[in-house]
Amino acid sequence: MTILTPLFAVFGIMLLGTLVQKLKLLPVDTDQVLNQYVYYIAFPAIMLIALAQQPIDEILQWGFIAGYSTAMVITYLVCLGLSLIANPKQHAVAAIRALNATFGNTAFIGIPLLIILFPQQQSALVAAAIASLLSVLMFAVALVSMELATNTQRQHHALVIMAMAVGKNPIVIGSLIGVGISALAIKLPSGLALMIQQIGNTSSPCALFAIGMVLAKAMRYQKDSSVFSPKNFIELSLINLFKLAIQPALVYFMLNRFGVSGDYLIMGVILSALPTAASVYLLAQRYNTHASTSAQGILFGTLVTFFSLPILESLVRTYA
Repeated sequence: MTILTPLFAVFGIMLLGTLVQKLKLLPVDTDQVLNQYVYYIAFPAIMLIALAQQPIDEILQWGFIAGYSTAMVITYLVCLGLSLIANPKQHAVAAIRALNATFGNTAFIGIPLLIILFPQQQSALVAAAIASLLSVLMFAVALVSMELATNTQRQHHALVIMAMAVGKNPIVIGSLIGVGISALAIKLPSGLALMIQQIGNTSSPCALFAIGMVLAKAMRYQKDSSVFSPKNFIELSLINLFKLAIQPALVYFMLNRFGVSGDYLIMGVILSALPTAASVYLLAQRYNTHASTSAQGILFGTLVTFFSLPILESLVRTYA
């Protein structure tokens, strides 16, 4: 199946969410409700059931984990360093820029995209789960950096902050439960498994619809004239160059180095080439650091992905 077919489906649902938000057909905070439902209930459910029904040996893809995480860390550190060279004293801004260039939407876009692109393959959910968990760890690192840079009255040590960010994440909790069930070879009652599966199946359309609504809100930042300034355009272009091209190239190289091939190699590159997740904008907004630029970058990257992802997918299938 060509990747354009699932991309049209994915972006079509997002576009519908954008139109509904623009036309004000639903309450203004519908996107927040949908995001909370997906984040706290639907995604943990799909992660749990997908991992619980897989043999533990299929989950522990050490080569995939090592290659994908190494590429993420390299991308993050390079972007962090370049930002600090350009703005030496702006550590919080550097962390947000690095996260924008690293933290892809592996859950809200990655899961539905891989489900459509690799139908009937549980390995697609395993790959998306691994990428999402690694992204959560990267998010925790950026969160600690933001806290250290902006909050001089913090009550917890940096490691405690990181542990709390990871330990309280519903996707992490759902995934760990699923891995535990798989490791212990526990067979869930068929009724319970079906219920969790049905809840999980709602994650993809709800997530994509919510992203469309969020992007509609983010478009208001495009009215800010700063987006058209050469400096801002260069920054957005560089961030998305790292996110949509350099990081996928690094993932391809590192996965090859760790002996990953076939579908997992293709999935890894696709997941790494997804646009920045809206969570980065929410973090930037929470710390009042580069929020407008983050929103613009996410919108810009999401539009570019529609053209860049088919090219990358074609290349990786040719050389995988």
